[in-house]
Amino acid sequence: MLTINDLSLRIAGRLLLDHASLSLPAGAKAGLVGRNGTGKTTLFKAITGELAMETGSISLPKGLRIGQVAQEAPGTEDPLIEIVLAADKERAALLAEAETATDPNRIGEIHMRLADIDAHTAESRAATILAGLGFDEDAQKRPASSFSGGWRMRVALAAVLFSEPDLLLLDEPTNYLDLEGTLWLENYVGKYPHTVLLISHDRDLLNRAVNSIVHLDQQKLTYWRGGYDQFERQREEALEHQEKARVKQEAARKHMEAFVERFRAKASKARQAQSRIKALERMKPIAAVMNDSVRPFSFPNPAREAASPIIAIQSATVGYQPGKPVLKNLTLRIDHDDRIALLGANGNGKSTFAKFLAGRLDKESGGITIAPQLKVSMFAQHQLDDLRPEENAIEHVRRLMPEAPEAKVRARVAQMGLSTEKMQTPAKDLSGGEKARLLMGLASFDGPNLFILDEPTNHLDIDSREQLVHALNEFDGAVILISHDRHLIEATADRLWLVRDGTVAPFDGDMDDYRQIVTGVAVDRREKREADKASKADRRREAAQRRAALEPLAKEIRATEALMERLRKRIDAIEEQLANPALYEKDPKAATQLGKERSDLSHQLAAQEERWLALSAEYEEGIAE
Repeated sequence: MLTINDLSLRIAGRLLLDHASLSLPAGAKAGLVGRNGTGKTTLFKAITGELAMETGSISLPKGLRIGQVAQEAPGTEDPLIEIVLAADKERAALLAEAETATDPNRIGEIHMRLADIDAHTAESRAATILAGLGFDEDAQKRPASSFSGGWRMRVALAAVLFSEPDLLLLDEPTNYLDLEGTLWLENYVGKYPHTVLLISHDRDLLNRAVNSIVHLDQQKLTYWRGGYDQFERQREEALEHQEKARVKQEAARKHMEAFVERFRAKASKARQAQSRIKALERMKPIAAVMNDSVRPFSFPNPAREAASPIIAIQSATVGYQPGKPVLKNLTLRIDHDDRIALLGANGNGKSTFAKFLAGRLDKESGGITIAPQLKVSMFAQHQLDDLRPEENAIEHVRRLMPEAPEAKVRARVAQMGLSTEKMQTPAKDLSGGEKARLLMGLASFDGPNLFILDEPTNHLDIDSREQLVHALNEFDGAVILISHDRHLIEATADRLWLVRDGTVAPFDGDMDDYRQIVTGVAVDRREKREADKASKADRRREAAQRRAALEPLAKEIRATEALMERLRKRIDAIEEQLANPALYEKDPKAATQLGKERSDLSHQLAAQEERWLALSAEYEEGIAE
């Protein structure tokens, strides 16, 4: 379907892909993963022809339709439903031609083709997609210009999904979706009838929506079957095998190099030394495993624990305009160690509630009791624009530590997960993930008792999101979390509150229950457990089959090792005898025979060592497959 061969891509002089190759089968649902900045979006541009290749080729079937979300969100006066319908260019062209066609044969062909492409259900399909992405019937009739940029991007996503391209390219589609939209998209992509290549850092989306992973790492592309968790497990096992093979190879190399060094100058050993040199030249080095760990997050703990409840709300009403409440009948309690995730579609009031808790929005009526000297901090994605673009991280932190020595200021910046190089980079030149780290560090600087995070993962890759999970779990204060990342919610929150129908109330269920409400797809926990067991059984069976297939080779290696050990012991015994001067006086003939035997055994040992190296290399290759 998609074949990438020997591809090299370079941006601004930086090599992102170096002779990389990939074969993606038709109908595959593949997640493209890799650290931020490794070149995933650049690869998309090469696939669509927007970017010239330095070397290699990208092959696609003739006539194949590629679709991706438009970079600019639609902002016209056209209703949303019409914008989405227009994305099916063939349908639009046929309908336009049907208005003017006069040839009966051509009119018949047009209507047959419209039937073939299921044109009569187009409006229903477009409306279903828009509804799944959060647009109700009234919203679908409104002009795109009446929506904010984030909502318009949803329209652009709806348009490309409706057009059903043969190859669907999605670049971080959940960045402008809420949890409900993400759950819907997860279900949609899983059932999509054509090929999908999806860039995402959402672990749950990559576990549920795709059946394979394409990993961009070290400027190469590697294809793995299964979801993200399976990929991560398989990759760890492969890296472990690689490191073991490297250590074994290094030991063998040192042994051979020592032999060459000792006997290169001796005429009697010259042939064996040359044999070892040739074997060393043939030995393909096994690369060391790169330690590519990400920097951790670290949030200062509160200086003092606030007494619970830290916030108690009684029948409160909240809104932006008097008499027009966004949320009402709020009766809730937050304790000092709570971990609460807010669920609910965008527009229902999650951010409004977060601002209320942060003290940025006053109640209209009702009561709220706040613990004395309670520190509340809030992180929200839109606050990234509040960073001073010309100032670096050190300068941002120094404003909060004006009297502190330079070393302490740098230490606080380091706790935010910024490298020494990035500490002095102006905020405007930091990546989205680096800006998020800086802003989270600034927001939590004084050790809040309550830390509110509104969509903290939008610019973080998978490994950084995992570090955020650890940091939140180690934080001693309370946490309120708004996120479309289900894994983050499940790994950190122990309470769920649902923001819906103009109020906030505890949700009596877990994320699987909520997913069923949003998508209408029931989660059979028994089937899930059975599937997990089956997956583990498959892995055990595959490993057993590999071991069984390699057992004759392993047996041969063990036999060779045993023979080498016997030869070494016999050579050592002979050398001990030959080291005794009395032997040459008492029995010169026996000394001569022992010398000849030692020479023969040394030749045999050298041959067996080369045989062992070759067999071991073959075995390691088989295990790593």
